[in-house]
Amino acid sequence: GPSNSEGAGKISLLKKVPALKDGDFTLAECTAILLYLSRKYNTPDHWYPSDIQKRAQVDEYLSWHHANIRANAPKTMWIKVLIPLFTGQPLPSEKLQEVMEGLSTSLKQFEERFLQDKAFIIGSEISLADLVAIVELMQPVGVGCDIFEDRPRLMEWRRRVEEAVGKELFFQAHEMILNIKELSNIQIDPQLKEHLAPMLMKILK
Repeated sequence: GPSNSEGAGKISLLKKVPALKDGDFTLAECTAILLYLSRKYNTPDHWYPSDIQKRAQVDEYLSWHHANIRANAPKTMWIKVLIPLFTGQPLPSEKLQEVMEGLSTSLKQFEERFLQDKAFIIGSEISLADLVAIVELMQPVGVGCDIFEDRPRLMEWRRRVEEAVGKELFFQAHEMILNIKELSNIQIDPQLKEHLAPMLMKILK
């Protein structure tokens, strides 16, 4: 049901998704959930390595990610699709340009600091760091901002992630994001628009 419902509050005190309920245990925040699942189900070591230094590299990326890639990439989707859908009017093109400039700076740091000349973020094998990064970076692609174009190193990394996950599963996981522009054709309840529009505008301030 809705993430702000009373029932959702029993799973996540923040009433936000994602949230996990495992028996009587509940957990919020995507990174914490991924780490919990990797430990509980003893996933292959490359996802969250037992080697203390490789694990620290995953942690380092996950810590950097929130204030950089995540701070910019999803805003492209809000600007081009979601905010116009709920407010009924497009945002000035300057807003998208501002976000794309910030994202470009983050992508440069991502390539130079984390990816370098490696196959994946922490070396020759895929990890949770790559999964968290790719999910965020596919959001601009879904709204027509191809951030991989003219970035061959980044494009090759994306190709390797697709192959490591499996192309069918990769595109199944990103199906909604890659078709997000179709949302512009749906009808939104006027009361919901009135409730959400001010909240969405705050995202970009």
